[in-house]
Amino acid sequence: MLLLLVPAGLATVVGLVVLWPGGEPTRAQQVAETFLPPGTTYPDGRVVSLQTFPCGDPGTAQASCATAVVEVLEGPGAGEYQQVDLAADVVANGVAEGDTVVLTRDPGAEGGAGYQFYDFARATPLLVLAVAFAVVTVAVARLRGLAALVGLAFAFFVLLQFVLPGLLAGSSPTLVSLVGSAAIMFVVLYLAHGFSARTTTALVGTLFGLALVTVLGSVSVGVARLTGLTSEETVQLATFDPTLDFSGLVIAGVVVAGLGVLNDVTITQASALWQLKEVDPAMGWRDLYRRGMAVGRDHIASTVYTIVFAYAGAALPLLLLFELYAQPAGTVLTSSAPAEEVIRTLVGAIALVLAVPVTTAAGAFFATAAGTAAGAAPERRVSALRARFAR
Repeated sequence: MLLLLVPAGLATVVGLVVLWPGGEPTRAQQVAETFLPPGTTYPDGRVVSLQTFPCGDPGTAQASCATAVVEVLEGPGAGEYQQVDLAADVVANGVAEGDTVVLTRDPGAEGGAGYQFYDFARATPLLVLAVAFAVVTVAVARLRGLAALVGLAFAFFVLLQFVLPGLLAGSSPTLVSLVGSAAIMFVVLYLAHGFSARTTTALVGTLFGLALVTVLGSVSVGVARLTGLTSEETVQLATFDPTLDFSGLVIAGVVVAGLGVLNDVTITQASALWQLKEVDPAMGWRDLYRRGMAVGRDHIASTVYTIVFAYAGAALPLLLLFELYAQPAGTVLTSSAPAEEVIRTLVGAIALVLAVPVTTAAGAFFATAAGTAAGAAPERRVSALRARFAR
């Protein structure tokens, strides 16, 4: 295990040190700052009154826009009442008097600070859901659930402090995502499941899957000539910094998206092997591998559906648009945006499927070796006692 993990761990640490982004603003951040007036803030406001009126182009279905009087709840203008225009989509979502909304405040506007509607305030429902998730996780999984939450916080720390700044700084998206994902897995797995041979087996399988996702993703994106400029978000990024490697961002997305599924499959597979070994300590490597793969095949069959449907759900609006176009199915699936989702799905599925036999083989080997070592220890103690009595 040390021969496998020590080099991988050292490579991860070296990658973190070498690729860790500096503190200076990136080119994209500098350009993005020019899109907003200096000093712009986002205070909450409460809708005091609302007056709707018809809007839209003549000859089309009339929509309803509105003018709202909003009380500013925080910031330099707290207590002030401001008139804010609301677009038709905001009114259609059911804004009403008493609702809390998020405003933008431009202190440099003519005639004093200017306010505009930014979004609905969602802090309360999100906070309630987050607390409910934490309570349920700890109540059911207890200390292990608490450790999983701490690991999740560490994962977000790595993503926010290393992966995202590294991508914006122009570092290789492939290396940044691989190093960041490996660092997350080293900490998260041992933190949630403890230091054991079982956890190490899962880590070996997860690192193999991450490496495979990276290689397959790089080859697939290059061969398919994916530009990565297929969504509104990536086009916006290109306006901030056109030198970013957008094809590499596709690969990085595949690697990060594979973290959760690979972790799930490998730890479940490792746990199944150790349970089988405890039930029958005399089971050899070959039988242990065969029985473990029987469990793994069932897991593969269900998890492949998870990957496919997760990506299909994320791309549902895009699929609806293509459903409206009078184009052949082959043309639709091979165009840039669907091709990205197809490659993400297939690369993740291939890595998932191949991680199962690798994890099973490693787990069967480690479990058998651990059982042999545990069984040899009493025999050595008995032999030593016999030799002592003989003397």
